[in-house]
Amino acid sequence: MEKIESILENKLVRPTAMRMLVYQYFMGQDAAVSLTHVENAFDKADRTTLYRTLKVFEEKGVVHQIDDGTGTKKYALCEPGCNCELEQDLHLHFHCVRCNETVCLTEHKIPHINLPEGFVAEDANVVLKGLCDKCSGK
Repeated sequence: MEKIESILENKLVRPTAMRMLVYQYFMGQDAAVSLTHVENAFDKADRTTLYRTLKVFEEKGVVHQIDDGTGTKKYALCEPGCNCELEQDLHLHFHCVRCNETVCLTEHKIPHINLPEGFVAEDANVVLKGLCDKCSGK
């Protein structure tokens, strides 16, 4: 837990017991998770506390939010050194249409796109959809 405390402090997040537990939960996930998944993992925790924890994590670059087209926001840990900067830190996501999991493809970065004059990008999200390696059988 000392390592988690240090990670949170480096992101300027006060390491409360609940925040460290939520971070530890995210470390154990192979796919992005929704607020409902987090709530189910911490069934005795207050929903508002968990929501606020995710919001703080997102604001401080601990997690990033993924819109995978399902209508439910999902969250995943940012990779080390990520500042969630539009120009540098964006990567692809993959959503499996069979098992409904969404995973970060952090090794596949979204290239910089030169926008027309006057256009200002505030967010970018690229989601590939299909069958994951477990569901495709390959």
